[in-house]
Amino acid sequence: MQYSIVNFDKVQSQINARLDAEYWHPEAIEIAKIIGQEMTLGNCIKEGYRVVYENTEILRTDEARQMDLPKFIQATDINSPMINIENAGYVREEDWQQYPKGRIQKGEILLEVKGDVKKVAIVPDDFPDKVLVSGTLYKFRVNEKVNKYFLAIYLSCSYGQRLKDRLVSNIATPFISKSELYAIPIPCLDKRTQSEIEKAYVIGVNKQKISQDIYIQAQTLLLSELGITDWQPKHRLTFVRNYSDVEQAERIDAEYYQPKYEEIAHAIKSYSGGWGTLGCLVDLKDENFIPADKTEYIYIELANITGNGEITGCMIEQGQDLPSRARRKVVTGDVIISSIEGSLDSIALIDEEYDQALCSTGFYVVNSHTFNSETLLVLLKSIVGQLQFKKGCSGTILTAINKDEFSKIILPAIAEDKQIQIQQKIVESFNLRKQSKHLLECAKRAVEIAIEQDEQTAIDYLENETQVEAFRNGEVAQ
Repeated sequence: MQYSIVNFDKVQSQINARLDAEYWHPEAIEIAKIIGQEMTLGNCIKEGYRVVYENTEILRTDEARQMDLPKFIQATDINSPMINIENAGYVREEDWQQYPKGRIQKGEILLEVKGDVKKVAIVPDDFPDKVLVSGTLYKFRVNEKVNKYFLAIYLSCSYGQRLKDRLVSNIATPFISKSELYAIPIPCLDKRTQSEIEKAYVIGVNKQKISQDIYIQAQTLLLSELGITDWQPKHRLTFVRNYSDVEQAERIDAEYYQPKYEEIAHAIKSYSGGWGTLGCLVDLKDENFIPADKTEYIYIELANITGNGEITGCMIEQGQDLPSRARRKVVTGDVIISSIEGSLDSIALIDEEYDQALCSTGFYVVNSHTFNSETLLVLLKSIVGQLQFKKGCSGTILTAINKDEFSKIILPAIAEDKQIQIQQKIVESFNLRKQSKHLLECAKRAVEIAIEQDEQTAIDYLENETQVEAFRNGEVAQ
């Protein structure tokens, strides 16, 4: 059992006179003591703000996309330290005018202060100009006292995270107040050390960007094969359908009969290689798996799938502690697809790291002998699959695509040589993503080493890891 003995006058001297055990956890106290109070986050912030929105609606419709409305970034759009702007929602122009302090500026740090308080990102220089940020994220610029890249890494490492967790209050909706956020102690590391951390950060982020570019190349290759590279689905306000169509489909909602769905179906059926239904082209694994009580499992849920298809932040629990929806067992090569409208693009390819993991029954789990797994992933995440998933959704309280509609999805039987090209690009993309993740984890570890031991040891560690990574990939270490 762990415990702390704290004098009451010390409790009273704290900003919010905290009495909860988490705040006075011995590990958190020791970390704060090691780092000291010479510099705090408040000392490093040039300007910061958290916006509280009123009645702001997040739009995710085709019309919003076509109108080029301002984007709206939420914590779910951040896969530290990357921001997945492509999958962000939109807000109306009035919101852009009403909340000028919610506008993101390039170079700002975005820090999650409401909810899990784990997400941290730096707004890149190539970010769109018109973007608002959610009130779950605190946005700030740093002054000359600290390197922003080092600060972002420190706030993501185990020490920074432990200190953030310590400050969370409010059981219903976890939250860090501004006063306590500004009191987080920051280690005073040498500029050279901070610069080395920055190098690892920049290299890691660049690899992530290249990974995304290569994924887009794979998707473009697929759409080009179908002759729809430049096709954009359009939402029409008026169109005509026969009553016989309604009777056959047993659907009366107008969205189901939008012409864009017929247009994508026509493109698929016109493919020279032929086409088929998803029910015939893939094997659907929908049998329940009952986890053993005392066995540990990795559990993948919808929130663990990022906008770029990466699986992250999964819980590891014994079978007896898993939620009742943890009933699908996955193996390497499976593709998991969200069935819930609003997260239909939460699709991922299972690799060796998640072999034998469990996933939520909110996913469909498929594999195929017609497609390699990488091509199937790209097909389903592209407009080819996404439009059809959206069309097939039904329900009122929880809108989702049921098994029958899922099986009716049609896919082109992509030529084998094109599949191989797509597969090669996805493999390259995923390898770069892993390298990026490794470098960013090394940067975090370097910060921890600098705190635990000394800065030179941290620099040596980081330089060694960078050289090993460069050698592994046939690069020349700088």
